[in-house]
Amino acid sequence: QVQLVESGGGLVQPGGSLRLSCAASGTIVILFMGWYRQAPGKQRELVATISNGGNTNYGDSVKGRFTISRENTKNTVYLQMNALKPDDTAVYYCNAVNYYAKSPINYWGQGTQVTVSS
Repeated sequence: QVQLVESGGGLVQPGGSLRLSCAASGTIVILFMGWYRQAPGKQRELVATISNGGNTNYGDSVKGRFTISRENTKNTVYLQMNALKPDDTAVYYCNAVNYYAKSPINYWGQGTQVTVSS
């Protein structure tokens, strides 16, 4: 069982930056990690993912502005968000997937609110 705890959310002005952190209760070495977000009235959408080998993937709306990274020694994944826009306002969720189990196991954090507003 892996528990994920997000932090770093808050209120920021358009054009500003935030860094989200996701701390896992156990090792993340084998885990496929990601960030997703959900705005009010919308479906949860992919923000970024990073494989256990470091390969990254981004949603189209955040490419060139957000960067996902992982620090396995600290069991932590980060999301650096730059040039934030009001449309980035959402609850951001950390996700971890264990593909080495008999069937993939998904873990989710409780979410952290990001609000982009002047």
